[in-house]
Amino acid sequence: MLSRVQKRFFFEEGYIKIPGVVPQIMVDAARHAMNHSIGSAGKQGEDLEKYRIAAYGNELKNAPVLTDLFNKTPVFGITEELLGEGNVQPCGGAQVALRFPGELGGDPSEPHGHLDGLGTGTNGTPKGEYVRGFTALAVVYLADVEEPYRGNFTVWPKSHRFFQTHFQQVGHEILAEGMPRVELPEGPVQMTGQAGDVILTHHQLVHTAAPNVGPDVRYATIFRVRHADIDTVGKDAYTDIWREWPGMSEAVEELQEA
Repeated sequence: MLSRVQKRFFFEEGYIKIPGVVPQIMVDAARHAMNHSIGSAGKQGEDLEKYRIAAYGNELKNAPVLTDLFNKTPVFGITEELLGEGNVQPCGGAQVALRFPGELGGDPSEPHGHLDGLGTGTNGTPKGEYVRGFTALAVVYLADVEEPYRGNFTVWPKSHRFFQTHFQQVGHEILAEGMPRVELPEGPVQMTGQAGDVILTHHQLVHTAAPNVGPDVRYATIFRVRHADIDTVGKDAYTDIWREWPGMSEAVEELQEA
């Protein structure tokens, strides 16, 4: 169960890391499956040139060895605590999120964040269109990430609330033009952690993966968690960011009145 302090942090910052949520035996099985896929199937996909994605583990996306990391661990219950009992759709697919080391001796570049769902024409969504396909991200580390610039999942704290105000002022329709070029309230935070940790974020939190200058692959799997009413709420959630989060209502009311 999340504490009042944790919910307050999530309200303010837009993310929270919860250590040791996924059992080690499930972490090991997932990483084993990924490594087997890399060694046997390698890079794959229906249209790699068009989407420009180094796609690995496509055959694992719907496999229980990955989906169980969300559906059959406390990650599901923690998410349901935030979105409300009965409101979390089971995840039928997972993103195999690998970050390979860059060139030996290369200097890391500064991470550049984004919001998901903005069409570029090369990511499966036509340029000029944008979609809000999930309520929350759940990122499960499958190996230790102990230092920055190791492919860390990276977040821009408070950007979820910043963009709520921004979209209320100018309209979320500006997302049709791509990622807004604005000054965010805080710089990036590269999330360190251990295998089995989960990082939960609000859908409107700017995020990315940091460059990996270390010697090892960064192993993670990402779940795009959907509220039961996401299709009904639709794009209204850009300007009413807690609408799908009834488990956050007490913290939201308390902190908005402060």
